[in-house]
Amino acid sequence: MTSADRRLAPRRKPRQVRAELTRERILAAAAHVFTEYGYAAGTTNRIAEHARMSIGSLYQYFPNKDAILAELLVRHIDRGVWTQADQLDLEPGSLPETVRVLVRDAIDNHRDDPQLLRIMIEQMPVSSELLETMDRHGKVRVGQLHDLLARHPDVRVRDLDVATELILTTVEMNAHRFMADPRGVEVERLENELVGMVTRYLRGDE
Repeated sequence: MTSADRRLAPRRKPRQVRAELTRERILAAAAHVFTEYGYAAGTTNRIAEHARMSIGSLYQYFPNKDAILAELLVRHIDRGVWTQADQLDLEPGSLPETVRVLVRDAIDNHRDDPQLLRIMIEQMPVSSELLETMDRHGKVRVGQLHDLLARHPDVRVRDLDVATELILTTVEMNAHRFMADPRGVEVERLENELVGMVTRYLRGDE
């Protein structure tokens, strides 16, 4: 384990229900504090106070606020599982709606708290666990989308492997960017533009 990993690693992995509930309380308090005060002012003292525990108790679970944010990031990524991939209609003409499900799923995964999402993006503490989570999540998403597009009769891209990576990166990055920006475009407009762009690309429209 590198020094960075040690700095970001939780100190205590709960084995009992009570300990897990305490850990959840810390994470919920941190999300609230980071959103209300920002990351710089979102101190561990404030997190402990909001969680109604002593700072010493908090430090039994996390060594610092970076480790807490890293855990929030891992959970955010793990929640982004595309659960509807196997339920889509793959008949001719259904491609726009298939793409819309992908786009809407990505947007919905980033709706909850724009300010916390922005903090995650700007302050992201990189650890081995986070990189492994991102890699694992990415492989699952790529596999799901590749299988879906390979079976759709309206997909005409030349290189499906590259196309799958491009589409996921485009959709995820734009969902992150626009949902984290309070001055961003309306969600419906963002969804429609992404759906139109990706659909035209997959159809091979000139």
